[in-house]
Amino acid sequence: MKDTGFDYERDLDRVAIAVENRGSDSLLFALADARFDRKKITAYARKTGSCSTQKGREICSVLSSDPSRKITFSFWKENLLALTNSPQLLDLLSGPQKSADKRDWQMRFERLSGSPVFAVVRQDAAVSAALAAQAPGGWQSPQLSTLLTQLQWITVAGIPESDRLRLVTEGESPAETTVRQLTDLLNGVVILAKAGLNDPKTRQQLDPAAREAYLELLNSADITKLDRGDSKAVRLVLEITPALLESARAATPGKTGPAQGEPQTGKTHPAKKG
Repeated sequence: MKDTGFDYERDLDRVAIAVENRGSDSLLFALADARFDRKKITAYARKTGSCSTQKGREICSVLSSDPSRKITFSFWKENLLALTNSPQLLDLLSGPQKSADKRDWQMRFERLSGSPVFAVVRQDAAVSAALAAQAPGGWQSPQLSTLLTQLQWITVAGIPESDRLRLVTEGESPAETTVRQLTDLLNGVVILAKAGLNDPKTRQQLDPAAREAYLELLNSADITKLDRGDSKAVRLVLEITPALLESARAATPGKTGPAQGEPQTGKTHPAKKG
């Protein structure tokens, strides 16, 4: 920040990020619309990496967190920066694009463009495996994983509303059966989760504030089927509240000690001086 003069919290207006799986490798490409100090950023790149002129444009490369890869970037305009982890930045910007492929992406971008934050994912085996792996141990389900692999597209949009975030997720498939089964499964998960939170044993073990936050999340769940002709979809809407975020922060991994209201057991020992 000192060398480049760039503070993303202050200077960044919009960013678009694309990630493409290519075998075991991932290609990253991004466009950032922001207030840049071009001279400072270019000077930093020359000091820590290299810059050269290609086809009339200045292309700079700097080291990334992966020592075997570099980040290559170029200013397309004064306030528009293109960057990638591929050395072929110009090819990515000028390469041909299939019209049908472009149409599929553009249709979903336009559908979500009213949201300040959104993501569009075209499914492949790696994406499905990653989604299944992210589920907590008690929530992993072979049936859910199988249904997720049958989705062709997944979209996510975040819409701030007052003090909360409205999260809208859709999974698309040409098969009506897949969407119906996924809708039924998600509704079943919500019902079972509510029953679990209302169990007397859970009430004793779980912090009351956390339990209320989880119940509030489940009560906000709205699961519906959509028919767009050739494409069927299941939509899941959730409201992320400040109470839920606070509960998530309090339940950080590695945190030890009794839950709120739980008596401590065992002896305590004074810390040794040293």
